[in-house]
Amino acid sequence: MKWLNALIGRGLRALGLDTASRWGGSIQFFLYDVIKISILLCLLIFVISCIQSFFPPERSKRILGRFRGIGANIIGALLGTVTPFCSCSSIPIFMGFTGAGLPLGVTFSFLISSPMVDLGNLVLLMSFFGVKIAAAYVALGLVIAVLGGTLIEKLRMENQVDDFIRHANSGVNIEAPELTLRDRTFYAGDQVISTFRKVFPYILIGVGVGAVIHNWIPESWVAAVLGSRNPFGVVLATLVGVPMYADIFGTIPAAEALLGKGALPGTILSFMMAVTTLSLPSLIMLSKAVKPRLLGTFVAICVLGIILVGYGFNAFQTILI
Repeated sequence: MKWLNALIGRGLRALGLDTASRWGGSIQFFLYDVIKISILLCLLIFVISCIQSFFPPERSKRILGRFRGIGANIIGALLGTVTPFCSCSSIPIFMGFTGAGLPLGVTFSFLISSPMVDLGNLVLLMSFFGVKIAAAYVALGLVIAVLGGTLIEKLRMENQVDDFIRHANSGVNIEAPELTLRDRTFYAGDQVISTFRKVFPYILIGVGVGAVIHNWIPESWVAAVLGSRNPFGVVLATLVGVPMYADIFGTIPAAEALLGKGALPGTILSFMMAVTTLSLPSLIMLSKAVKPRLLGTFVAICVLGIILVGYGFNAFQTILI
């Protein structure tokens, strides 16, 4: 969409704004990224919502129930790729699956992959960073989800789930009516409107942060904190990302600006994974369903996995980029 950036630049210059200046460049960056991400977001939500309409919770539960062992964790992680866009919206489905009697490790594989890895992430990352980085992000996210769920299963922590979840009469066993093409289209349209309303404020915040990084923060600062000269850059990026609340659409503008300033790709991916998977609101919601020991184990597994992915990606970035 370079034509869009050029068009915005010509419009701003026609209004007398110097796009080569910091303020002018920031405004151009902000307008371009907001419009571009909004267009991509609406298209992606519509397509993915159509796909999601074929995988309601009761159907997903039946699919998951056919598998055992690590195969079930893999299927749980893959099903997470066609479910909601943020961690908070994934938790009610996780609770329903757990209450329906699915193995705890499988439901946690789903819970990890659902916000971290979805089809929208893949397409959006490809449009910004290219096929190799996008594919690596998705593949590594699925690895974290599968291994994390498998480890939780091995630790046998079923007693760490609150009783009201374990004994819930979950609605995932209810048969869903067959949807027509018209029903799916209306469903996808409703999802576009409702999701865009929820996500748009975070797009504005994310693009605003990206504009500041892109035009106001010196390259040497970013390189010093998140570049190869700082061996703790991945850890710092992960810990900073954990308490934040955003989804992939809100983090990409900041990530794009950081990459342009010299931050290492693995460090940026660790930040994005931490923000999308371990937001503070989602952890508060999850704390109502599981006990502190299981919650702490989940957070520790995700943080450790994200940090290892960041360092691994940085070590092999010459192959992946």
